[in-house]
Amino acid sequence: MRSTTIHVLIISTLLTACTSRSNRYLHWEVYGGSKENIHYSALTQLDTGNVSKLKVAWAYHTGDAEDMTQIQVNPVVVDERLYGVSPKLKLFAVDAATGKEVWVFDPARPSGEVKGKGYFQYNACRGVTFYENEGGDRRIFYTAGAKLYCIDADKGQPVMSFGDSGFVDLHRDMGRNMDQLYITSTTPGIIYKDLIITGTRVAEEAGGAPGYIRAYDVHSGKLRWIFHTIPQPGETGYESWEDKDAWQHMGGANAWAGFSLDEEKGVLFAPIGSASYDFYGGKRKGSNLFANCVLALDAATGKRIWHFQTVHHDLWDRDLPTAPMLVTVKKEGKKADAIVQVTKTGFIFLLDKSSGQPLYPVAETPVPADTALPGEQVWPTQPVPSFFKPFVRQALTEDNLNRLVPDSSYQDIRTKLAGYKTGRLFIPPSRQGTVIFPGFDGGAEWGGPAADPETGVLYVNASEMPWILTMIDAEEQHPPVKETQLQAGKRLYTTHCMACHGPERKGSSTFPSLVNIQHKYNETAFTQLVDAGRRMMPAFKQLDRSEKKALAAFILDIKATQQTPFVASRKNVDAYTNLPYRATGYNKFLTKEGYPAVAPPWGTLSAIDLNTGQLLWKDTLGDYPELKAKGIHSGTENYGGPVVTAGGLLFIAATADSKFRAFNKRTGQLLWETTLPACGFATPAVYEANGKQYVVISCGGGKLGKKSGDTYMAFSL
Repeated sequence: MRSTTIHVLIISTLLTACTSRSNRYLHWEVYGGSKENIHYSALTQLDTGNVSKLKVAWAYHTGDAEDMTQIQVNPVVVDERLYGVSPKLKLFAVDAATGKEVWVFDPARPSGEVKGKGYFQYNACRGVTFYENEGGDRRIFYTAGAKLYCIDADKGQPVMSFGDSGFVDLHRDMGRNMDQLYITSTTPGIIYKDLIITGTRVAEEAGGAPGYIRAYDVHSGKLRWIFHTIPQPGETGYESWEDKDAWQHMGGANAWAGFSLDEEKGVLFAPIGSASYDFYGGKRKGSNLFANCVLALDAATGKRIWHFQTVHHDLWDRDLPTAPMLVTVKKEGKKADAIVQVTKTGFIFLLDKSSGQPLYPVAETPVPADTALPGEQVWPTQPVPSFFKPFVRQALTEDNLNRLVPDSSYQDIRTKLAGYKTGRLFIPPSRQGTVIFPGFDGGAEWGGPAADPETGVLYVNASEMPWILTMIDAEEQHPPVKETQLQAGKRLYTTHCMACHGPERKGSSTFPSLVNIQHKYNETAFTQLVDAGRRMMPAFKQLDRSEKKALAAFILDIKATQQTPFVASRKNVDAYTNLPYRATGYNKFLTKEGYPAVAPPWGTLSAIDLNTGQLLWKDTLGDYPELKAKGIHSGTENYGGPVVTAGGLLFIAATADSKFRAFNKRTGQLLWETTLPACGFATPAVYEANGKQYVVISCGGGKLGKKSGDTYMAFSL
């Protein structure tokens, strides 16, 4: 049922409106709109009075969508030229007023010709970074595969003087050999003076790469500084890992969600993900700094200024999903420069920008530890903020199960729930099955919220989907003395593939099914795929030839080789990665009909006063057509964030119903809605070209079982 709008608080509770808007908010030259990452536009041509008249201004088709490809890109617009990325990671420039193509750069064909055959390593991409100096040198930085490219913004060609003929390999400069590990970057880096600062996405399995933050010279591509997110001997935070050799073996703790920047003071703010392996920490005992931290670094040197950890010894994949926002709030009648960090669990942390200290109390709250897996050492408390109420539900109980389904279906989820561990946050992973709610994808996710600097209001979209985390005993990495190709393939699948594709290889709405994949891939093509990775799938270069052959025998059901002996190469087994338990996959808790097991809402949009902590309004976001026809507004899972404008509007796509919407930012009233050619799982950009205001959204679909798209669609009056 659609929630009722809460009366907007008296304007005196809001921040004093700015009499002059900063010029940076009139443009969209940075991912998220500005280096403060607040998703705000000061443009006013589109407003609450005319937004209902929005029409399609232009559509640009990249022409390379395939099954399950995506476009998560928030494009940037500079001098009336829009820069974006296609599903297959082609970088392009179009005229921002007409959508007419200017140039395209294809990283799979950097010289215009295919060089050999095989698989280019695709990764999710959320945008690009623009650089320009006073001499007119204009460059675009973005990552395709493991390469950070530097592209001439005017010509669309690699800048050959940067790095290795136009790119830097992100496997390099890590302090130890990472060539066989999965490293890429999904969210664009950020520019500080003559530096391009970048984070990485790394594998979340045991033995993955660490997520060090690096800064490169924008001209030469030379490494200028590196920050070890898993501290090394002598560095702050090293003592937070009980095993003092952990830094040589552990991975993760990566800034995959991008950055924000106080350019005037030269301070970089980074949201850090969890340490790997995500769901068992018996080999990484301790609080695990700087995993799950908001980090403040000197942007010129990479030196740590402060940190604040939002989850200690994470066992639930509670990465910080988006860069913090830089805002000014009122506390006790005085202005305070602050950091706002939203989380997957629905918490909002409000921190002093200079010190990292909470502006309001954060309680270290005891959490259950008695049901932990043998060998685990659960951290006894977790930080819980007091000023803001959570913007999502945080516990799944029988009282809030889905009753929209037939009684037999309800009884099914009720019986299943009784067998799981549930009822609160931070219940340790278990063999029995632990409910993760809100789900692995939030609460808040990588789209991030918007914040209005004129009113001090935060706008955050969220999902409320329960997932089930089930642990099983893992087989030893030492193979049995005698093993067939089929037996070895099953063992390797359990170790490397099951977490995403599930124990029965059926996948999920995020990860594809591998059932009958032999009709699409032969052994050679499959091996190339495992070597290179593709889209959400990391490369598995650490597997040797015999292991890939065994994996193919199992997954491709190659009966001719399944019963032949598996001859294993001699390997030194790393005690840190030889884990006793593994998860059975990312499994949503659904009804027989495919709906979330929890009662609606399943997707929400909230407006929260950053000065008072009060909820101003909240509504569902997205619809299931068959439920909407019955008058039920349920909301849907959503990916991508909102943009708020000085014209009184809040634009957001993000939903599974392929809609793009505009709301009155003060009341939450829906003012405009249109259907996109594919779901807009991205954050829109608002810009001006030739004196006209536009809003553009990338329509890539590809998640939640939805069709993929290839369109960037711009709207104007």
